[in-house]
Amino acid sequence: MPDAYVLGAFSLPFGKYPDTGFTELATAALRGVLDDAGGTEIGREVEGVWFGNMMMDHWGQRSSRGQFCLMPAIEAGLLPTRVAITNVEGACATGSMAFQGAVSGVRSGDHELTLAIGVEKIVRPDAPASTVFEMYRGAENSLDPGRTTAIYTDLLAGIGQRFCPGPGRTVFMDTYAAQALHHMHRWGTTPEQLATVAAKNHNYAVNNPRAQYRFPMTVEQVLADRPVTPPLTRSMCAPVGDGAAAVLVASSEFVARMPPPVRRRVVRVAATTLTSGTYRGPGEPGLSAVAAERAYRRAGLTPADVDVAEVHDATAFSEIYQTEMLGFCEPGQGGPLAESGETGPGGRIPVNTSGGLLSKGHPVAASGLSMITEIAVQLRGEAGARQVNGARVGLVENGGGILGLEEAACAVTVLQKA
Repeated sequence: MPDAYVLGAFSLPFGKYPDTGFTELATAALRGVLDDAGGTEIGREVEGVWFGNMMMDHWGQRSSRGQFCLMPAIEAGLLPTRVAITNVEGACATGSMAFQGAVSGVRSGDHELTLAIGVEKIVRPDAPASTVFEMYRGAENSLDPGRTTAIYTDLLAGIGQRFCPGPGRTVFMDTYAAQALHHMHRWGTTPEQLATVAAKNHNYAVNNPRAQYRFPMTVEQVLADRPVTPPLTRSMCAPVGDGAAAVLVASSEFVARMPPPVRRRVVRVAATTLTSGTYRGPGEPGLSAVAAERAYRRAGLTPADVDVAEVHDATAFSEIYQTEMLGFCEPGQGGPLAESGETGPGGRIPVNTSGGLLSKGHPVAASGLSMITEIAVQLRGEAGARQVNGARVGLVENGGGILGLEEAACAVTVLQKA
């Protein structure tokens, strides 16, 4: 299979942009990724664009989103007129789906240079919180909503608990909490271990200028924060925010034509895989385990080869669970792994050095591309105070939607220092 390389990677600082529109966010991300790849003139050589967005319909744009959103950038000469634009939507996995499309375009030989871009606006100062939470409902199975409720009701009934989705949060926080309670019952995972993950990620974000939250936290502060749904506190849950991120993908032939300073910074795409969820039982491996196994096999690597990882920590429990599914520890040992410090600075497998979704932020369609950006920055050795020494292999796990006990879709990407 032909090689593909990350030529440029960029993420805007995530946060609240109430006075900035979709086109402005997308154009800023595009300018950033072009500058990262050596200059804006390279944008005129882009042959295919994969545009990711989930929630633009709540702002009135229900179709042809990328074509309309990128038109100002095209008119400004940042992208070619008539460039092929493919719209992508996969809930929280949207960004990684866009990246996979861009990689496939290069590996197929159809294109030499492609762009994956994700943009999201979720913050609605003019709307009540209930409206904002309603925006996330599109990631549920609306065709059969009762099935998910029944699955989680049965899951918690088996351990003497009740599944009670409530106001003031998305249903995802309730399902993550239910999974956490089940994991705690089965494996002995503790609230302190959940808080260890959250504190670590908040502390990593202090050194990430693109993070939405940049303040340190202790385990005690995380545990004492406002409850969301037991056992999760606010500090254990990703915030609501806006943002955009973009990645340029190039063929080996295109990279060979670049000047040496650009060639020295490229990162090889060792593997990228996408899997879809199913209604599984609580004792079966999760979707990300399947995606990871395929990615390792395609890359010719093992979990022991991974030096740094970004995983989909929509909650602190998610990171514990994903470190198990990705093979960084045995099932049930994600809590002790976090508590040991092995996923933190200087540890065996640093996880979410960006601050993760918990602190870096989670503007849905941009999240996966921001995770790929963090790994690219780490493999280039450009992460500053959060740099993982000697990082040569990085992994991104990015899930989206909810299908029973797992995601509706999950992408795992393995990147290598070129």
